[in-house]
Amino acid sequence: MAGTRLNLDRYVPGLLTFVSNKLSRGASAVYRNLFGIGITEWRILSLLALEPGIPAQRICHVIGFDKALVSRTIKTLQKDRYVVVRSDVSDSRRQTITLTPAGLELHDRVIKVSLEREKLLLLDFSEKEIDILLKLLHRMHSRVDTVNSYRPKGQKPKKPQRKKPRVADAAE
Repeated sequence: MAGTRLNLDRYVPGLLTFVSNKLSRGASAVYRNLFGIGITEWRILSLLALEPGIPAQRICHVIGFDKALVSRTIKTLQKDRYVVVRSDVSDSRRQTITLTPAGLELHDRVIKVSLEREKLLLLDFSEKEIDILLKLLHRMHSRVDTVNSYRPKGQKPKKPQRKKPRVADAAE
């Protein structure tokens, strides 16, 4: 076979994905075992601790989750009484989400484990290296919208494939 192949040791999006996936899977297992929540719930709880009373749209924007995932997770957190959802006083069409006292208490327990995991991850880095890493990651993060909007010149998007009718549909 001819053509270009990825060098997985030097392909930055791949390495970031591999590290992120493995950290997320590990965190989710630990948090489920210790606290009964997964990584998605933790990410939302941690953002709500930073920005109480934000709408779901803000969660989607900051964390990068799709609306359906945020909606399902908020419903679960609400059912478990970790968050409360209210109509926004300035715009009744919009809802805001806030941690309950139980949600804040859960956050305060999980964050200890989360920060310890981060400490273990960065154990082999000096403070200066951590500062450099953070600056580089922030710079990279600022390019994500540009990268995601890239479309090769001269290439036409594929037409969406229509779903084939089910046999039952065709017979009707």
